[in-house]
Amino acid sequence: MRALVQRVTSASVAVAGDMVGAIGEGLCVFVGVAHPDDTDGAARMAQRLWHLRVFNDERGKPNLSAADLDRELLVVSQFTLYADTSRGRRPSYAAAAAPERAERLVETLVEALRGLGARVATGRFGAAMTVTLVNDGPYTLIVDT
Repeated sequence: MRALVQRVTSASVAVAGDMVGAIGEGLCVFVGVAHPDDTDGAARMAQRLWHLRVFNDERGKPNLSAADLDRELLVVSQFTLYADTSRGRRPSYAAAAAPERAERLVETLVEALRGLGARVATGRFGAAMTVTLVNDGPYTLIVDT
């Protein structure tokens, strides 16, 4: 499981012009699922995301997590995180898990985050989504399980 994580002041996701998820300060998390990923990996990813220390403390150092500050998360499925662009001009998505499997594991991740106490908004799996976000500082990270 791979996540592209952005610290944001706000983020939202819409499908066909209708907002389906929105957060204030927190993390916008794009999640990709690969063939070998499983429920244990989804649980580990939830722990890593919830406790990732990317928010500034009183000295301006990134020592605090979403858990420490009760920040929200917006989780959006993103199979293109497993795109292989090493050959030609068209990305290959062969490493990405099949949609049915990926959807279950993204749902498992979201439920694990909620089980940890996180407030989580989501996109809609498989839909053409429009994501809007305001990035907060230089934080865009890739997190792998």
